Amino acid sequence: MAEVALLEVRGVCKAFGGVQAVAGVCFRLRGGDVQAVIGPNGAGKSTLFNLLTGQLRCDAGQILFRGERIDGTPPHQIWRKGISRTFQVPAAFQSLTVRENVQTALLSRQGRSRNLASRAAPLCEDAASALLAQVGLLADADEACGNLSLGDVKRLELALALAGEPALLLLDEPAAGMSVDERADLMGAVLRIVRERNLTVLFTEHDMDVVFGAATRILVLHQGRVLAEGSPAAVRENAEVQRVYLGGAP
Repeated sequence: MAEVALLEVRGVCKAFGGVQAVAGVCFRLRGGDVQAVIGPNGAGKSTLFNLLTGQLRCDAGQILFRGERIDGTPPHQIWRKGISRTFQVPAAFQSLTVRENVQTALLSRQGRSRNLASRAAPLCEDAASALLAQVGLLADADEACGNLSLGDVKRLELALALAGEPALLLLDEPAAGMSVDERADLMGAVLRIVRERNLTVLFTEHDMDVVFGAATRILVLHQGRVLAEGSPAAVRENAEVQRVYLGGAP
């Protein structure tokens, strides 16, 4: 009996007017994979992520998570099923402290959002601190989110995603806008957490050092279609991928 993929994408399509942003994309993601999705700007990467997390509806095709169809499911229900994501532009409550942001995510996960109207300081405090320690932000727990550097905001958003207790973590350009050292530190933290929590990761990224340093598999999109998929070595050596995206010889 074939192993059920954690995530299976079957012929997914999405058009905006006359532009086919995602055109018949198919792939399977096994538990424990760290898979990168790469391709030129406009290849369909962010649209694909928005389809997987319910921000957009598929025009055609199916998306299965743990063998269950989730295409057409609202984002908050997909989140509760075990898929969390970060965004290219980090999203956090600027007026709250770092710890309060994580507490808010934890309360939402527990279905206790109504508690936010009351005094929330004691709620989930230990769990929030544990998550912040895991991403390296415990020392900044009482800092206003608006005072954080970009690198620390990205770490906070990672903690917010982990608050959903995901099986699958989607990272949309996690290293964008960061220095070389910040990128290395963040991706090192991500890979450590993946091992500790036994997570599966799907991420988009333009920095090829990050991609080839972190991914166990790579999916290449071009003009909304799958151009190649395979191990980092196979993708690096693919002549069509070199021509369209990587540029030059392997």
